[in-house]
Amino acid sequence: MCGICGFTGKHEEMFTRNVLSGMMQTMAHRGPDGEGTYYGEGIALGFRRLAIIDLKDGGQPFFNEMGNIVSICNGEIYNYPELRSELIGKGHHLNTHCDAEIVVHAYEEWGEGLVNHFRGMYAFVIWDAWEEKLFVVRDPFGIKPLYYTMIDGCLVFASEIKTILSWPGYRPVLNEEALSMYLSFQYSVLPETFFKGIYRLMPGSMMMKDKNGINIKRYFRPELTPGQYRNNKQVTIHDLETAISDSVACHMRSDTEIGLFLSGGIDSINLAALAGVEKAFTVGFEEEGYNEALTS
Repeated sequence: MCGICGFTGKHEEMFTRNVLSGMMQTMAHRGPDGEGTYYGEGIALGFRRLAIIDLKDGGQPFFNEMGNIVSICNGEIYNYPELRSELIGKGHHLNTHCDAEIVVHAYEEWGEGLVNHFRGMYAFVIWDAWEEKLFVVRDPFGIKPLYYTMIDGCLVFASEIKTILSWPGYRPVLNEEALSMYLSFQYSVLPETFFKGIYRLMPGSMMMKDKNGINIKRYFRPELTPGQYRNNKQVTIHDLETAISDSVACHMRSDTEIGLFLSGGIDSINLAALAGVEKAFTVGFEEEGYNEALTS
C-alpha cells in the first residue's frame, strides 16, 4: 500500500503554502519507506512509498527520458517484467526494476491505450508537461482507491478522502443522498462520496484534464459468457486451474515477504497450496469468544 496525492490548477497560493506537504502527512501511514514530490507549472504531485518491488531504487515520481512526463503510482503492475522487456526493445531506457517505472514509458508508447497492456491493481497519475495534460487511471476492479474534487478552480486528488479534507478552505458537507443509500443497503454505489463534492474515480475508469476541461470515461467493462463452458467439464477444470495458477504466480512477484489470509475455506487453502506456503499461524485474542486457538 502506497499513497498518492496532488493538485493542478492556477491557484498559485497553494503552491507556496506547503499544502502538498500537509496532504502527504495525512497519509504517511500508507508509505513509511519513503516519499517524493514533483512541482511544475500548475501541478503538484506527492507520493508516499511502501516498498515492494526494487526496494533500493524504486522511489517515485518517475520520469521519461526527456523529463516532460512524470508519474506516480499506488499499487502493482504484475506483468511488469514482460512489459519492461517489451519497452526496452522499443527503445525506452528504464533505470530501475520497479514495476511503477513501467507507467511513464507505457504512456509514451501507447498513450491512453496503456491500460490495455496492464495487469494489476493500481491507481496512477501522469502529468504531461508539454501538453499540460493530467491523466488519472484506476484499475479495472477498483482495488486501489482514488478520490478527487474541484476546490477554488483546482483539481485535487488523493488515495484517501482525509487527504483532500486537509486542503485549506475545504468545508466538509454531508452528502445526504449517499447516507440514505448506506442506511438502506449498508453501502453507497454513488460516484459522490459521503462528503459533498468529493468523488471516487470509478473502477475501470480514466480521467483526463487538459486545456479543454475534464473528461472521464470507462475503459473496462466485465463481460460474462455463462454458456462458454456448458457441457464441457474437463475444459472448464483445465481453464480454471490455469487461470488461478497464473494469477497466483503473478501475485507472488515481490522483493519482500508475502502474507496470505487463510480462512480455512477451500478457496484460501487452494491459494496457499499454489503459493507454496511453508508455515501458517493464527492470530488470537485473549477475550473469550474471539480467540480461535481456544475454539473446538
